[in-house]
Amino acid sequence: MQITRNLYLEKLINRRKNGLIKIVTGMRRSGKSYLLNTIFYNYLLQNGIPKDHIVQIAFDDIQNKPLRTAEALYSHIKQLISDEKEYILLLDEIQFVKEFEDALNGFLHIQNIDVYVTGSNSKFLSSDIITEFRGRGDEIRMHTLSFSEYTSAHSGTKDEAWDDFMNYGGLPYTLYLQEAEEKEAYLKNLFSQVYMSDIIERHRVKNETELEEILDFLSSSVGSLTNPLKLSNTFKSVKHKVISDHTIKNYINYFEDAFIINKAKRYDIKGKKYINSSAKYYFSDIGLRNARLNFRQTEESHLMENIIYNELLIRGYSVDVGVVEVFGKSTEGKTTKSQLEIDFIATKGSKKLYVQSALNLSTEDKMNQEMRSFKNVSDNFRKIIVVRDNIKLRRNEIGIETIGIMNFLLNEDIL
Repeated sequence: MQITRNLYLEKLINRRKNGLIKIVTGMRRSGKSYLLNTIFYNYLLQNGIPKDHIVQIAFDDIQNKPLRTAEALYSHIKQLISDEKEYILLLDEIQFVKEFEDALNGFLHIQNIDVYVTGSNSKFLSSDIITEFRGRGDEIRMHTLSFSEYTSAHSGTKDEAWDDFMNYGGLPYTLYLQEAEEKEAYLKNLFSQVYMSDIIERHRVKNETELEEILDFLSSSVGSLTNPLKLSNTFKSVKHKVISDHTIKNYINYFEDAFIINKAKRYDIKGKKYINSSAKYYFSDIGLRNARLNFRQTEESHLMENIIYNELLIRGYSVDVGVVEVFGKSTEGKTTKSQLEIDFIATKGSKKLYVQSALNLSTEDKMNQEMRSFKNVSDNFRKIIVVRDNIKLRRNEIGIETIGIMNFLLNEDIL
């Protein structure tokens, strides 16, 4: 089975010889090592890089334990550089190396070395990269499989692939498992034995029960507006437990740092400003979200919204939740104000588009509901409603587009 990850291969290719350390980050088990040591390695060989000029080191392999200090690693690499031709370093699980930052920064001073590394989430996060490399690192964020990548290796029909993807998500190893019980067990164990253990170890979490309860709440309310204070009040009133909003904020940050969830902030479209009161949280992998809830809450409308959000991120967009203020008149003649929501504002450079997720537009009321917020946005950026029905791109008389989820996810040029 060959899973194509061409999007990330192209990113690596485009960053060659840019003078920076290329750092592949992302959720554990998302395929970072396979990208670097198989896909990119084979590309280099096929494009004329001699095998003896590609240095591969997997630091989680016990045979490389002697290289797990900055001094030993730097000395080892220096001894391998025997000429002035280009050498490419593929360093996997770099966090095993003590003070690895010193070694990597040292490699930047050797002109004929091009460095690529991967690191585990528990010890090597985006925040670490910003702190340690200060402009000398070039981060490549790797996501779990997109639906397009997933279908490239799935043996069934597109509808069967959608059902599996919506239930088990895009972690590559799930495609190698045949039975539902195997996939569910794999995802549950991964969550408890890897992701949660990483967070607890890294942040020295003392109250693991609180941490897990916050995660359960976020899992159940994916795509719903919330904030730490609201969560704190909910726990106080419903569960009669006191968890401070400061503690909850820290827990949410831990989940974000581990790439388990992503935060979508609210943006006032007319006022052109962020609204800091609440935000929405989406899971980086929908299969892990489902596993967290024992595959009980799998409403297609919510899962589809999460999948669309992830797809926009994969395609390189920054994604916010849109808010549109609408003024009207009450029956008494008083001015009224209400807020309409647009699921996603996707921005990439000067390009912007508005996206609504709707399971169906089966009635005129439903159609009007989904279009109402679009109609109150006066700019000319694209406005798209993504529906579950398998339809090609349509555009109505006022320019609002409708497209089926399959075409949206599988057509790279649709946006």
